[in-house]
Formats: sequence, C-alpha cells, structure tokens
Amino acid sequence: MAAVVVDCDFTELSVGRCLKALGDRPDITANILGIAYRSSSKALRTAMALGLDACIPFYTEPHVIVAAVQNLIDPDDGILNASTRRCAEQAAAAVSHLFHSAGTRGRIDLKAVDDSVDPILTALKDGGLARWLNTIEAHDKATYQHSLRVAGLSAQFANHIGFPDFQRRRLVRAALVHDLGKSQVPRELLLKKGSLNPEELVIMRAHTTLGYDILKASSNADSAMLDAVRHHHELLDGSGYPDGLSGDAISDIVRLLTICDIYSALTERRSYKPAMEPQEAIAVLHGMSTKVEPRFVQALDRALAA
Repeated sequence: MAAVVVDCDFTELSVGRCLKALGDRPDITANILGIAYRSSSKALRTAMALGLDACIPFYTEPHVIVAAVQNLIDPDDGILNASTRRCAEQAAAAVSHLFHSAGTRGRIDLKAVDDSVDPILTALKDGGLARWLNTIEAHDKATYQHSLRVAGLSAQFANHIGFPDFQRRRLVRAALVHDLGKSQVPRELLLKKGSLNPEELVIMRAHTTLGYDILKASSNADSAMLDAVRHHHELLDGSGYPDGLSGDAISDIVRLLTICDIYSALTERRSYKPAMEPQEAIAVLHGMSTKVEPRFVQALDRALAA
C-alpha cells in the first residue's frame, strides 16, 4: 500500500483514536493524507499532530488531491516537480513566518520577504506558472496560498511584458506582502460563508491600513511594498478603498497587482465558493474596464496563455 486518504473531521476525539490505532499497526506503513472537513489553522494543525503526513481542506480540487497523493508516494518524481516543490516549501515557510510575526508582533523581518523572491522566480522560470500553482495548491503547509499565487501570477506577468530584473523583484516582494494586514483580521471572518454585514466589511477592509502600519513599523520597507499593501483595493473610477484614489493617482505597480489579486481570488476554490474557470475570470476583468487597467488585463490574458 502506497498511501491512505482519510476524509473526516480531525477535531473529533473518535477520529483521533482511530488514527492512533492506524498508526500503531505494524502492517500499515503507507503515508497518510488527510482531507479535513474543518479548514481553520487550528483544525489543520490538530490533524498533523495526529500523525498525518499531509492535510488539505475538503474544498480542494480533485486534481490537486491526486497531486498531493503523488507527492506523498514519490516526492522526487521528476526533476522539475522536485525543484518546484522545494521552491514552494521555501517560499511557504517564509510567508508563514511573515504572517505569524505580523499577527503577534505587529512588524516583520523583511529579510524573510527577500528569501521568498528567488525561489518563486526560479520556480516560474524552470517549471512555468501552471506547475507553480498546482504545487502551491497541493502543498498542505502553504497556509497563505493566496499570497503565493498572486506572487506567481505577478512574476509571470512581469516576465511576459519584459520587466527588468529589479522591477520583477520589486513586484514579487510587493505581491508577497499585499495581504499582510489579514494577519490581524479574525479568521472566522476570513472564512465566512456568504456576504459580510456592514460592520464585518469595515473590519475586513481595514486589512489594507493594518498591513501598511505593519510595514511602516518594519525596517527597510520600500515604497512599492507600502503602496501595494495600502492601495491594492483602489480602483480607477475612485470606488475602491481605503483612500478612494482614482486615475493617475494609482501607480502602475498597484494597477498590475490589483488585477493579479482579483484574478487569483476568482480562480481559487474556497470553503464558501467554487473556483471560476480562467477564461471566465479574464472575462470578468475585461468587464471591469472602468475599474482596472484594460491594457494590463489584456497583457495578463496573453501571459497566462504563454
């Protein structure tokens, strides 16, 4: 037997007893992949503490579950797969540390951001965007998948339109920290099914200014990072937040990052929504021509097809 897939609620005591019994059996030597009904950080940590080799949320796409099983069976299958996985692990560990530090200390060590940039650029160069996104989704320890997805999309975008190296690096650094303020937003709000009420919406939107304050309290944050964290929800028609910027007041790096952020959010499957197909998401962005930069939407469309 190569692997066992366990699909249940790992916070239940009976499940813990069963898993312990399974682990104690000498005839069971396979890796165990858990599919967790509860997707909070606490639930996933509990599952891992029960002896699972990996654990992913119940809403994960079937093809990603298959990839996760294959990773457990043969983690070094293929040079590109192994290389991309190592890059993902390094970037995920750094981003996890960033969010933990931001949530507990209110500031971050920006060296951890820099340590994430090269693995992402290397993975995109060697294995391509699709392999990076699939690896991130199948990696149970990539707690902050959205930031890693947006960073990968931004790197692909920058490569496609011919950004010089220093601009690519600035963009990926900004992408990695753009949602840093969510480290101080209650997790139950981040995972809530359905629409947010007005009070909850105020709390959620505060992640832009919270992230900005965290960066300001950290040393060596560059202007692009500060701009991206505070303004990635600003829109060209002035309907965005927190400052209601419009038109030329919104920098190109923010315009580009906003498009990658929206595309990633639309194509991610969450506990409260299905994933949108890539071309459907691009169509949505094309329909937002008064809110996001049309020429960048066209460029992203071409970059995704490259």
